[in-house]
Amino acid sequence: MKHDADIVETRELRPAMVRGWKRRCPNCGTGPMLKGYLTVRDECPVCQEDLHHHRADDGPAYLSILIVGHVMAPLILFVFTRFRPDPMILATIFSIGCVTLALFLLPRLKGLIVAIQWAKRMHGFGGTP
Repeated sequence: MKHDADIVETRELRPAMVRGWKRRCPNCGTGPMLKGYLTVRDECPVCQEDLHHHRADDGPAYLSILIVGHVMAPLILFVFTRFRPDPMILATIFSIGCVTLALFLLPRLKGLIVAIQWAKRMHGFGGTP
């Protein structure tokens, strides 16, 4: 038998993920989720949703490396075999490209992971939902 306290409102995953990708509060979608580059705010300045307990740890870095590697490796192979650029030019261009893509993805993937945790009511540090 379920009590009223046991019934928890479900949260939509897809809208939360889109808001997280945009680095917005997964609850209201208007307040900024991050302060600075990668620091999750303690709470949303608009709706006061608690965000301090959500932790992404190494997930965003791992996903950034995975995506950058899978995008840039075939691209560098294609450019090298098709155009045969000077190795230093190739290394310079692709180094800048890899760093730029990783820096672009990192905060967005962190927002995405925090939004998934919020939607699934996953609280860091083994807390209860």
